[in-house]
Amino acid sequence: MGHARPRPTHLAEKLLRIRRSLGMSQPQIAKLLGVKAYTDVSKYELNRNEPPLVVLLAYSRIAGVRLEEIVDDDLALNL
Repeated sequence: MGHARPRPTHLAEKLLRIRRSLGMSQPQIAKLLGVKAYTDVSKYELNRNEPPLVVLLAYSRIAGVRLEEIVDDDLALNL
């Protein structure tokens, strides 16, 4: 079996920051992200679940930031 890849430490807080900077509720951003249940957004923001790559890409496009800024702990999120 392979090794689990490290999870970005600051991912949850960056996703929360993106949503708040856009002035959106969890249900609003869930709709834009194509996420069926807004509770999934809550789980992403509380670091309970890691969003799939397609959702991370949607976050990056909605916020107008590079995907690397979201997933790389060494990069600041420039909103």
